[in-house]
Amino acid sequence: MSFAQQRFEAAAKLDKESAGNRQQVLMRLVRFALPYKRQWLGALLAMVFSAVAIAVGPYLVGYAVDNYVVPGDFWGLMWMLVLLFFVFVLQYIGFRGQFYFVGMAGQEVMATIRDEIFQKIQRLSLSYFDKNDAGDLMSRLVNDVDVLNQFFGQGLTQFVGGIVRMIILGFAMFMLDWRLALATLSVVPMMILVSNYLSRLARRAFRKSRESLGEVSTELEEGISGVKVAQAFNRGEANAERFAELNRRNKEANVGAVAISAAFAPAMEVLNALAITIVAGYGGYMALNGVISVGVVVAFLEFVRRFFFPVQQIAQLWVLVQSALAGAERIYNLLDEPVTLEDTPEARPMPTVQGDVRFEKVIFSYDPKEPVLRGIDLHATPGDTVAIVGPTGAGKSTIINLLNRFYEADEGAITIDGIDVRSVTQDSLRQQIGVVLQDNFLFSGTVADNIRYGRLNATDEEVEAAAKVVGAHDFIMGLPDGYNSALGERGGNLSAGQRQLISFARAVIADPRILILDEATASVDTRTELVIQEALKKLLAGR
Repeated sequence: MSFAQQRFEAAAKLDKESAGNRQQVLMRLVRFALPYKRQWLGALLAMVFSAVAIAVGPYLVGYAVDNYVVPGDFWGLMWMLVLLFFVFVLQYIGFRGQFYFVGMAGQEVMATIRDEIFQKIQRLSLSYFDKNDAGDLMSRLVNDVDVLNQFFGQGLTQFVGGIVRMIILGFAMFMLDWRLALATLSVVPMMILVSNYLSRLARRAFRKSRESLGEVSTELEEGISGVKVAQAFNRGEANAERFAELNRRNKEANVGAVAISAAFAPAMEVLNALAITIVAGYGGYMALNGVISVGVVVAFLEFVRRFFFPVQQIAQLWVLVQSALAGAERIYNLLDEPVTLEDTPEARPMPTVQGDVRFEKVIFSYDPKEPVLRGIDLHATPGDTVAIVGPTGAGKSTIINLLNRFYEADEGAITIDGIDVRSVTQDSLRQQIGVVLQDNFLFSGTVADNIRYGRLNATDEEVEAAAKVVGAHDFIMGLPDGYNSALGERGGNLSAGQRQLISFARAVIADPRILILDEATASVDTRTELVIQEALKKLLAGR
């Protein structure tokens, strides 16, 4: 087999797979839309209403030419113009209705998709985030969802409305004169062939474009989050060069996609001109021979214009449609990602923990080729304070992750009070384990909101009491609005020590049975560490 034949067969296989994927994506979008039948029915009725009004116009124009223009009936022509204006008003009402109903349904669908994406991300195991860039995930959440939003908000109305209009106009043309209708539709097979060819090329190009945009988003996210480190190590220029390269690839992918899509509208314009030429020539010939009237020819020329106008609209929307399908495909890839760590059907709630923790011959690896834990045995009894020490990379944080069941041990058993952590629900397990990290994450919101994150139903009095236990109350009251002071992104307007005290207060309010500190005082000053140590004495009482 020649190299050219291999490339042809590979391209054909890719096209077949792409067509299958496209059908699956469309069917899944339809399933998302099905719950909102009333809105879609209202939109469809409005589309049919406006399409019928559009189809009536050419009839009236042809009738006016034969019955009022040729005989010279001025007042008859005036009445016909009034009737045409009324038809235009009906068209406007139909257009207004279809945009309204599709807009309502589209926003419902988008809200459902956003909810499902966010819920999926909350359920995904940490191993997924180890393997996927945050920037690419943000690109799916923001860019891919946004292009779908544009499609549902604008494109779908014109796309489906255009198809409905073409069907009704085609039916109307056959009612007026089947010969000219066939002449008009003779260009449709060519239109379908051109559309299929260009859509295959565009789909590949837009998939590449969305993927490269994910790489750019990743680099942007890292550039913003790590700007302090970049400046400290004088890496700004190197980072800029890397971003410029990724941006160049994204630009080339976008240019390729736009270049393919840009060919669609001119191609439809040429086919439109060809249809007008055929109708004018054939219709004029029949009119000269008395087969049809001049009014019928005029009406058909208007029919051709109105028939191909939605085709041109669809051509202009083709960029959006292909981009939306590519974006939807990436979104569904995320939604289809298997959750590797789920509760078993037999999982039961974890009873109140006493604190007897055992690791028995536990083996674990993030990468199968590089084990992190090799047959670890560990035993802590209730009331014990256990320190796990070792060099960086020895697996200290991994032990914490396994106890919280963020990851599953490859071999061995982890038990609390003799109960295997795999046999209980993850929520009930984690409710009884408090973790304070070296670099705790603070959310956008108030100080009280961040402390209450440990227990969402905590009262204001309980929030304040938790802050007092860890020695955070005084500095919080020194903030402009006290507990209602807004925190910047990741708590950037607080010092490292203040952020850590809030994270300790969060652990206090959660009232865990087991408390884990993962180098929780490594990044704070000596004075703050003394405050934290005093807080720990109170916090560890009874644990």
